[in-house]
Amino acid sequence: MSSALAKLHSEHRSIAAVLSGLRELARMAGEAAVRPDFAPLRAMIYYIDTFPEKLHHPKEDQQLFARLLARAPQAAALVERLRDEHVESARRVRELEHALLALEQTWPEGAQAFQGAVEAYADLHWQHMHREEHELLPLAERALTADDWAAIEAAFAANDDPLAGVGEREYRRLFQRIAEIAPAPVGLGAPWKNA
Repeated sequence: MSSALAKLHSEHRSIAAVLSGLRELARMAGEAAVRPDFAPLRAMIYYIDTFPEKLHHPKEDQQLFARLLARAPQAAALVERLRDEHVESARRVRELEHALLALEQTWPEGAQAFQGAVEAYADLHWQHMHREEHELLPLAERALTADDWAAIEAAFAANDDPLAGVGEREYRRLFQRIAEIAPAPVGLGAPWKNA
């Protein structure tokens, strides 16, 4: 397996972990007898807004998808669908941000709307990653050449490019911070308490 493929699989696992944690905290916020600590929720939404939307998806669009279309034109419909899902994903992040803001201002009202926004985003993203893992990446493994993979790996290695805004190291630190501040069972943080 190329290092680019391994990196994509690893990034999908990280995104899935944050989405799982966000779903659990959204559920807990709706059931909580005490006001939730919104810091972990904000950190998780910041992570999914910046990492998948500003780093992960653009490198797929610009590198992997473009090279795959050049080698396997039959992938056009799949690639178009995945690109459309990238656009839809960015739109749904805005809905998540608005729903979280409403929840913070009106808790416990707004919990159902927030949980619904989280579910909609998570479902879209999990279906999207499943399509990539089970349809696109196997096709790419068959169609792309060693030179294609070398070029993709070189582009992926440039994730710390200052033009991208935040580098990969910062995302790892943010992921670690989420684990530290999110309450159990999602992370290692303290349970939510009465303010």
